[in-house]
Amino acid sequence: MSVAVITANPTPEFRAGGTDFSERRRSGVSQGAPIDISAIGDKTIAWDAEGAVQIGALTTIAAIATDARISAAYPGIAASARGLATPQVRHVATLGGNLAQRSRCWYFRRADIDCLKKSGSTCPARSGNHLYGVAFDLGDCVAPHPSTMAAALLAYEARIITDRRSELTIAGLLGDGSVAHADHTLAAGEMIKNIMLPAPLEGERACYKRAIGRAHAEWPLVELCARVVITGGKFQLVRLAAGGIAPVPLRLTAAEVQLTGKVANEETIAEAATAASSGTKPLPMTGYKLDLLQGLVRDVLERLSEQSVAHHGPRT
Repeated sequence: MSVAVITANPTPEFRAGGTDFSERRRSGVSQGAPIDISAIGDKTIAWDAEGAVQIGALTTIAAIATDARISAAYPGIAASARGLATPQVRHVATLGGNLAQRSRCWYFRRADIDCLKKSGSTCPARSGNHLYGVAFDLGDCVAPHPSTMAAALLAYEARIITDRRSELTIAGLLGDGSVAHADHTLAAGEMIKNIMLPAPLEGERACYKRAIGRAHAEWPLVELCARVVITGGKFQLVRLAAGGIAPVPLRLTAAEVQLTGKVANEETIAEAATAASSGTKPLPMTGYKLDLLQGLVRDVLERLSEQSVAHHGPRT
């Protein structure tokens, strides 16, 4: 399939792994002409001399989850990949597809219900059942963004390359959550080509954890990918990116600021967990997500702090 054919189609619907595409087609939510890109996308994982990596958009989630070098350099990325969906889905789902997937809101997934993402004028979830909706109410749509890998890549400050734009941030790709009708900023016919990750920092550690309703094959209620550098018993760098809580993955900047330069102990971590919910606007049915978010922040940071002590010894 040539690029000329793709650009000639004004409203193409790309199919790579097809895990989300097939579901949308069956339900009737997506009806555009399908274009198979599985044969023309990049599936490579390439490293440069500085230890940075470029991952092709059609690399499968399973390939990322099981790559030993990615696990060593970017453990938060690998753990996030291992945690999502099922082994069967991970073996066909692609990184680019995970980033560009559509909303999982049950109102959106019903072809017979209008919503803001289907040219409707209102969000039926806002006045209806929004139990799994956002806790940070950033726009008219109250569905959380579904991409686990987007949250992980946000923590690692990844850059996205498309066939039309270069070095987009995750925020540049997905927006700020205020635009209700779209799940991303990709134009019709625009494809994600590669994802670039900077070389890991010396001494950095990472952890991923999700709060879910059952042990396997469940969409997370809240998820968190954290990167830290702890030296001399203090947090020198903190990156916390959460999913399941907003229309886009969010950096928990208030918690990051709270921790930077502070001693890595239970007290400072507890303060950061409280700061993590700064700016939240939970819906009537989503206040429980604040408790889950704070619990994940505590759990993940305590685990990373313990790992640092085990590796370097207690601070004297």
